[in-house]
Amino acid sequence: MRQGSGDDKMIDMRAAVRFNEAVAKDLFLMGLEAPAILHSARPGQFVMLGLGEGADPLLRRPFSICGRKGEDTLLILYRIVGRGTALLARLGEGVDLPCLGPLGRGFDLPEDGGTVLAVAGGIGIAPLVSLMQSRSGRPCECLIGCRTAAELVPLDALVPPDRVIRVITDDGSSGRRGLVTDLLEERLGRKEKPPGLICACGPQPMLREVARLAAQAHVSCQVSLEARMACGVGACQGCVVAASTGAGGGYLRVCREGPVFDAEEVDWGRSHGR
Repeated sequence: MRQGSGDDKMIDMRAAVRFNEAVAKDLFLMGLEAPAILHSARPGQFVMLGLGEGADPLLRRPFSICGRKGEDTLLILYRIVGRGTALLARLGEGVDLPCLGPLGRGFDLPEDGGTVLAVAGGIGIAPLVSLMQSRSGRPCECLIGCRTAAELVPLDALVPPDRVIRVITDDGSSGRRGLVTDLLEERLGRKEKPPGLICACGPQPMLREVARLAAQAHVSCQVSLEARMACGVGACQGCVVAASTGAGGGYLRVCREGPVFDAEEVDWGRSHGR
């Protein structure tokens, strides 16, 4: 089990909105002027973001760091799912937001030239954009699954052009019809050299299957989990996931011991996600 959390150098600051634009159905990409957080962040970490002035909404919300644009703009990819994110979508350029980060434990990426295979389900592409940006000059593939083409995030301006990206949708409106785990099973079944590491983010049922396929193929796997968070720093114990026997049993805090875990740290039978 990997030790430690990445929030020892967390920064609490006001971050100005550079842009906030719709990029797909109910999906927005926000750019925040937050160079201090950006320069110390690792792929897979997150920020706690205030959604406006005053005490309504009271609590900050967690958002994966979706890479960078230029040297000082931190990217946030989010879906409108309720009142808080609907308020966020209405914010314009120049608004200052409270921003705490970088938080949590990110992906532990190999330093050698081994291929990293990113597997994304829906909004799970967010932390994997940061991963693909960080692998400049090193082999990286990406498998993306969405319900329909309207929910696919355009990646051309976000990731290096040499990335191998394959798309699949539930309804077949982009790529072929099926699940992203179908693409993963095919990739792992080929005679070509397997990836050195699988990094995945998406709905928990998808991650459970990714973990199973990776273990079956004897490929290391790290998963980024989603959870409702109140504090983001491990104090409230409100975002726990069941830990495997090998990880000591009990529970692990997604915000502190995660959000990225080795797949074998999670007891998938006791963990029930969205």
